[in-house]
Amino acid sequence: MSQRVLSTQAAHDAIHQIQAILSGDFENTLRKLDAQGTVLSDANNWDGPLASEFRSNVWPQLSRSLEQTRQHLDDLRNRVQTINQNIMQAGGNA
Repeated sequence: MSQRVLSTQAAHDAIHQIQAILSGDFENTLRKLDAQGTVLSDANNWDGPLASEFRSNVWPQLSRSLEQTRQHLDDLRNRVQTINQNIMQAGGNA
């Protein structure tokens, strides 16, 4: 039994858009957010009881989440590209 392989122009366009989004402004936005959170995590820049709460509880968790998000999105970008290459090699271009 044969399996269908297909990659239409719509799929190519979607792959291109995913790669552009993840490689462009979105990645830069995550990096900028991380940089600003790091600034706020420095007691020499921002201090007080609530700033201390941010520094000790809020930012560490969020910073880890941002890094995990970047890793997951990089995995997504790579997987989409690999899957499409495999489909194209199998003759799935429409």
